[in-house]
Amino acid sequence: MKEWSTAWKASIKPRKQRNYKKNAPLHILSKFMHMHLSKELRKKVGARQLLVHKDDKVRIMVGNFKKKEGKVVDVDLKRGKIFVEGIECSKKDGSKARIPLEVSNCMLIALEKEEKRIKKTKAEKKH
Repeated sequence: MKEWSTAWKASIKPRKQRNYKKNAPLHILSKFMHMHLSKELRKKVGARQLLVHKDDKVRIMVGNFKKKEGKVVDVDLKRGKIFVEGIECSKKDGSKARIPLEVSNCMLIALEKEEKRIKKTKAEKKH
């Protein structure tokens, strides 16, 4: 297997695009963890999307848990998934298992450290 390459990003071949995402280093994987903001947050923050953090409040937009809201319990960078409080399934033995959700299927509705993150995004936009 060839080492990770930034050239894969420019390719139109799906195989190379999958390789780009699958083999990317962590500092690149974190860029895939941006999530759309609700309309109220967009006006407040002045951005369309933000990086998801633990303890942010999200609404699920797609799937069996559509329209449910909850707090982000865990962010898995390697797999590109998030885990939301209360979103779980029951296993055969009766125990509960958390369900990993795709970041693109969720929307941020409240931020954890709102003032700090809003200042940071506005400062980034100036540069």
